[in-house]
Amino acid sequence: MEYDKHERVRSLLMAVVAQFIREEANSDPLITVTNVIVSENFRTVTVLFTTIPDGKESDVLIFLTRKASELRSYVKKHARLKYIPHIDFEIDYGERHRQHMDEVVKKIEKGE
Repeated sequence: MEYDKHERVRSLLMAVVAQFIREEANSDPLITVTNVIVSENFRTVTVLFTTIPDGKESDVLIFLTRKASELRSYVKKHARLKYIPHIDFEIDYGERHRQHMDEVVKKIEKGE
């Protein structure tokens, strides 16, 4: 049961954060929310993201960190949660590595 609650909160926050970014950020670079990690007590959330094109992650991290208080207000308005969590942001290097490995596999399959 506790897992279901965590998964529901994670899913809800992922959608709300993605909507906030879609409304507040411009489309260059494209920001993708890849995961949301919710602490056990629901008071801290870490948002993992990537960008297209590569190399813009540090600029986006600065932007998101600057907008964190506005995001908390947005979450409060758009999500019915007992606690409005503190939100941190991290670049999703794991997703970047996965994408790179997919490219390598495709090249190997093509015989390049």
